[in-house]
Amino acid sequence: MSLSRKILMIVVALSLTVSVCSCKKEGPAERAGKEIDRAFDNAKDKLDEATK
Repeated sequence: MSLSRKILMIVVALSLTVSVCSCKKEGPAERAGKEIDRAFDNAKDKLDEATK
């Protein structure tokens, strides 16, 4: 296996490791997005109840 191929495999492995580790903590934008989704779902439910 050539040196460049080994380096490429190491870079890919490190990239995957970093991406998996960094996704565990939820940031403020994700929390805000979830709150917006919940508010939208609640509004949709209320609208569905009102139109029955």
